Amino acid sequence: MSETATQRTEREDFQATSDPGLLESADRGEVHLLTYEQLYDLWERQQWATQDIDFTQDRIDWHERIPAEERFQRMYGLSSFFIGEQKVAEELGPMMRAAPTEEMRIFLCTQIADEARHVRFFNRFYDEVGVLEATNLQDRLAETSEHVNPEFDQLFDEMLKSRVDHLARKPEDLVALVEAVTLYHMVIEGMLALTGQHFILQYNEEVGTLPGFVSGFNNVARDEHRHVAFGARFLREMAQEDSKYGDAITRTLTEVAPIADGVLQPKWYVEGETEVMGATMEETRAFAMKALERRLKVIGLAPVADAAAG
Repeated sequence: MSETATQRTEREDFQATSDPGLLESADRGEVHLLTYEQLYDLWERQQWATQDIDFTQDRIDWHERIPAEERFQRMYGLSSFFIGEQKVAEELGPMMRAAPTEEMRIFLCTQIADEARHVRFFNRFYDEVGVLEATNLQDRLAETSEHVNPEFDQLFDEMLKSRVDHLARKPEDLVALVEAVTLYHMVIEGMLALTGQHFILQYNEEVGTLPGFVSGFNNVARDEHRHVAFGARFLREMAQEDSKYGDAITRTLTEVAPIADGVLQPKWYVEGETEVMGATMEETRAFAMKALERRLKVIGLAPVADAAAG
């Protein structure tokens, strides 16, 4: 991990989320998870505004400092986040309504607001930096969709959406809610989003590009760590309540593992010949799996590979 990335994850505001993926103590399964009320209070303290970010230098960097081929390669990560934030914002409603306690529902309401803010952040970046030809949010989402791979669509439009649609019809199905939180908070946010954020931020910091984007994306990453901390608490409570919920977590992770691995790899990637944001796929996979392993230990479950073997 680079010095800048280490400094970022060790910042007080990042550590305050209690996300097990950030904490070495989680390797021993020792993390004090915040309550739902404490997570809500933290959300109030960690507010930020997309309109405060200055993208002036980012526009210069994008058009004058970043070569065309690199701009194309960067579009995979940017597009995955832009479209992913919009998709998950739409899926949170049924999950929020299905949450069994009012404290959980109140926190998930804050997460819906966060996801909407993340969409607005990317839309402002695309608009003010001049990344795309499209001139409105809807058309920008459509234009960027060509950069994502089939596994991305399968994860969001099939695996997550089917479970959320089921929850909309049967909000009392807690097994389905556990599966949805596992997919959303542990895989989509915890493994894929936070891994992508780590390497994108690290790369931009090392080469000195897109300062406005880096500033805002750090805020997005901090939000995601807070969301994942909610998922870790919820899944730990459910796994302790009944073994069928622990089985649902393990089953879901085993099912989604090959799809999630595919999402990490851009369509243009050539094994052994190219890097993604300055990192090999081996480094990217190792980072994602380490964070997941820490969270599973805190939840009280075996790592995915061990669970699958068992």
